[in-house]
Amino acid sequence: METNERLRAAITDAALTSEGLGERLGVDPKTIERWISTGRTPHRRHRQAAGVALGKDEHYLWPAALSDARAEAASAAEVVAVHPNRGSVPPGTWQALLREATESIDMLAFAATFLHDTIPDFDDLIAQRAQAGTRIRLLFGDPDSTAVALRGEEEGIADSLAARCRMTWRYLKPLLGHPGVEARAHDRTLYSSIFRFDDQLFANHHAYGAPANHSPVVHLHRIAGGRMFDHQITAFEKVWDSARIADEAWVA
Repeated sequence: METNERLRAAITDAALTSEGLGERLGVDPKTIERWISTGRTPHRRHRQAAGVALGKDEHYLWPAALSDARAEAASAAEVVAVHPNRGSVPPGTWQALLREATESIDMLAFAATFLHDTIPDFDDLIAQRAQAGTRIRLLFGDPDSTAVALRGEEEGIADSLAARCRMTWRYLKPLLGHPGVEARAHDRTLYSSIFRFDDQLFANHHAYGAPANHSPVVHLHRIAGGRMFDHQITAFEKVWDSARIADEAWVA
């Protein structure tokens, strides 16, 4: 018998008790306690109401309640579009998403020089969003890393990728140390570049021997119960945790 520690923690975080949550849901507090102590899954209407009351997704509180069929349907619904290559993403899309993001902007790539090439005021937009309270995390390749050298070799461009990484960091220098902007340099192999704007995300897949801009891009929109968006964010977090902080002194 497994206890539901997620539910217990969510009730505590919401400054509630079993009695308080039970009153909101119209459920006996002893039933709430059984949900916690026995791991019992309540009926859907109670799961949904509890999720609203606690500010949590019902499937976070009761993962087992999401059937494989529903998970597949939700994940499929997350796909907004599939672009054959990065150049086929409408030019104004990147700028619009940057301007509209209010919670999170996360970027993971080796160089992504296209951002500065296609968005002349990229740095200004990032600074504006940070000043407005949007969390900014920029995660680009360490030009001296083995991963960047290997990727350049695989693409047949030798040290050109490392040079592009250095260019990106030079472009970003005015943002390093800017309040609200976090920047880190990574040395990891990438299987997709990730560009996240609140609940929208572009996953630019990396095919062996082909530059990222020649590879497909999947546009995802986060949906409760879907797994594809969160799968990409999990990858971002792993690289973020392993990367080193970039500061002005590091950028030549």
